Amino acid sequence: MSSSSSRMLSLLSLLQARRDWPGPVLAERLDVSARTVRRDVDRLRELGYRITAIKGPDGGYRLDAGSELPPLLFDDAQAVAIAVALQGMPASGIDVDDAAARALATVRQVMPSRLRHRIDGIRFSGVENETRVDPGVLEAASAAARDRLVLRFDYGPADRPPRRTEPHAVVAREGRWYLLAWDLDADDWRTFRLDRMTPRIPTGPSFTPRPLPAADAQTYLAARAKGSDAEDRWPCVGEVVFELPEHEVAPWIGSDGSVTPVDDRSCRVTVGSWSWVGVLAAVTRFDAPFTVAGPAPLAEAARTLSARFAAASSR
Repeated sequence: MSSSSSRMLSLLSLLQARRDWPGPVLAERLDVSARTVRRDVDRLRELGYRITAIKGPDGGYRLDAGSELPPLLFDDAQAVAIAVALQGMPASGIDVDDAAARALATVRQVMPSRLRHRIDGIRFSGVENETRVDPGVLEAASAAARDRLVLRFDYGPADRPPRRTEPHAVVAREGRWYLLAWDLDADDWRTFRLDRMTPRIPTGPSFTPRPLPAADAQTYLAARAKGSDAEDRWPCVGEVVFELPEHEVAPWIGSDGSVTPVDDRSCRVTVGSWSWVGVLAAVTRFDAPFTVAGPAPLAEAARTLSARFAAASSR
């Protein structure tokens, strides 16, 4: 059986993970009796956590929001997660680096020496993001999207009128933050970079959300980056067979393509781009013989490029 302190941490973690927990299920997860669960719940209540008993055939417990912040209790995994998240804030692009460092120092002070030692051992670099977003802008855009309120903001040249939008979602993508919104003046969907926005206060009236062309906001942004509104796919996708083994090609294809082996010395590569010439540009960087497998426009682009290269080399 686990010790009382570690068991209480596990119980608190379970209660925070979902709204309602039947008593028998908690007892089974913790490998203790229902009586022990009741006793540990009472101890957590003494520490300031508001835990409501749920009536019913099985009974259960619910962790409610408290009016005051109880003592913070973290298990080892949560402590590591906090250290990584707070140290990694510069990579997010949100300009809260100093606040994150102070938060980590504050949390560290109230942890036992064992957890402080683990946190102090977590150090990494290379997470700096040059694009910086004011946390107030992130908060304003997120709140407007959540509450479905028209958001006005300055964007672009100073003499340009404020943009009027119906915010749909805030999305982080490849180190930048975007607001996906319906532009009331353009009468179309638009994406706006948060680091270039200055919200106007107060917000406008409420609105009824419009259906998004894509499955979700992440898919929409990925699709727009590839010239589409609905599908996260390139407009031009071709196949070639390389005279290279799969293991020499696969690490360098990335998320825009796929590799399947043909035999020990060759592989088939599927890759996408804005244009057929772009597909060939991705292929030729491997500096190895290849055969165009299709489709026909890719073969035609190869013939066109061949003629261009021949003409360039003859000059």
